Amino acid sequence: MKNELTIRIAGEAGQGMQTIGAVLCRAFISAGLNVFANQDYMSRIRGGNNFFQLRVSGKPAHAPRRQADIIVALDKASVELHRPALAAGGLLVADAKKYGLAAGTAGFADVPLYALAAQAAGAELFMNSVACGFLTGATCTDFKHAESAIRRAFEGKPAEIISKNIAAAKAGYDFSLQQADCRGFAPGAGTGGEALLLDGNGAMALAAIKSGCKFYSAYPMSPSTGLMETLAQYAEQFGIAVEQAEDEIAAVNMAIGASFAGARAMTATSGGGFALMTEGISLAAMTETPVVIADMQRPAPATGFPTRTEQADLDFALHAGHGEFARAVFTPGTPEQAFALTAKAFDTAERYQIPVFILSDQHLAESYRSVRPSDLNMPPVKRYVLTGKIAPDYKRYALNDTGISPRALPGLADCVVYADSDEHTEEGHITEDAAVRAAMVRKRFHLKMAALARETEKPQAVGVENADIVLVGFGSTYGVMREAAESARTIKTGFIHLSQVWPFPAQEMEALLKNAKKAVTVENNAAGQLARLIRRETGIKLAGSILKFDGRPFDLDYLAEALVAGRFQ
Repeated sequence: MKNELTIRIAGEAGQGMQTIGAVLCRAFISAGLNVFANQDYMSRIRGGNNFFQLRVSGKPAHAPRRQADIIVALDKASVELHRPALAAGGLLVADAKKYGLAAGTAGFADVPLYALAAQAAGAELFMNSVACGFLTGATCTDFKHAESAIRRAFEGKPAEIISKNIAAAKAGYDFSLQQADCRGFAPGAGTGGEALLLDGNGAMALAAIKSGCKFYSAYPMSPSTGLMETLAQYAEQFGIAVEQAEDEIAAVNMAIGASFAGARAMTATSGGGFALMTEGISLAAMTETPVVIADMQRPAPATGFPTRTEQADLDFALHAGHGEFARAVFTPGTPEQAFALTAKAFDTAERYQIPVFILSDQHLAESYRSVRPSDLNMPPVKRYVLTGKIAPDYKRYALNDTGISPRALPGLADCVVYADSDEHTEEGHITEDAAVRAAMVRKRFHLKMAALARETEKPQAVGVENADIVLVGFGSTYGVMREAAESARTIKTGFIHLSQVWPFPAQEMEALLKNAKKAVTVENNAAGQLARLIRRETGIKLAGSILKFDGRPFDLDYLAEALVAGRFQ
């Protein structure tokens, strides 16, 4: 038996891979195990070939593996397409009769998914639940965990539907117990403890709710859509207005308008939509209106790969919007960081009256991991608007030593509140005075940036002292860097992860890198954008970069091989 297990469920879009995967993840979590799950899917509603892959372990898992111990093929094409990804001693599961395959091959398990579904639940439609039950048995997991997960997955459905899915799963479970070659794939002993199944989008949505977000506007654009769907699901319960805008220009301007009126507001998109938002971003900066904007990166330019992952918007996020103004750019690497940094984004945006960006990507946004509820903590929510009686000499854009002007909400202050997208005086009136212009730029840019820099998230550094090689990354590469460093055998490896890239923590990075024997960035882009940023801000030129820009995330095996081979660019 192995101490971890990777399972891949492959088939056409519409066959329920995500449903099977989510049920299995929850079943394993219920059994006290840790999971990491990622999806690979094409940009089409039906057809094509997709897969859902989950890694199950007795210890925390943070990244995908290249090969799978069990592959379940839900259609004929998946058999040959995914066979090369089968690990030595692994099991390829398929319905030989349904697909017209020759049974009896070593490592091939002929499981009559469709016939068992028809027999147990009355329709072949339930074959994915049969597969779920089969995998539960093959991994030596108690069926009660699968049954509980199915009930949760189909909660709200008619009782008959739930019972049929459970019956189909039980048929697959019982079949696995009768096959001697289909057992012994247990992923090790679980550590126990309560855990949630959470992806990056879900973590951000929960943090937005807890941070007091009351308005969310967006145009659906993968991979950001899951964030909107989660907020819409809880909108009525928490009093959130969720608006599907006609485009991203409208979305960002709606969020700015809601924020101007006093609501904590957010929008999210991907690179193409973020490009459309840039004029609105500058509007928020000039009017000093707080807004939180999430850019869930995907391969570009133009439409690119709509459903895959990349980290190529780093330079864009640092400079998005015309003119010079203060901003913060957070780059979470885990669901826990996505939760904490979304909360900080709302606080930072309102406290400094600036646009704040959360730079995520498809891999983090749509990959699931078991998360301990105790790791989802945030400080009490504070508001930074004037309350009570407003002084008669109130000036919305008053100059001061902090760079943060007092903010009274229109309609709640017993005075007139002016706002203007042109350069303006302290009162908010349009001006072309050179001295006023210079003072306002110093306030909006220099003073705010200096204050933001004092509270930048510090880089997380592990094992960098005396390391032969130090990996450096931002965002979703956290997990693969961590596991590569922990599992390295021949090369002593440490890593540095940046969960905030602007203001850039130059002093901390200089201190961490100045004595490094060899440091390389790990990036899902073609230009090594983080390496260039480090050189620009610190003067340190790294030894190279390990780059991946094929639309797929780093897997642990890819990074380990690159390290051993010294495959740096």
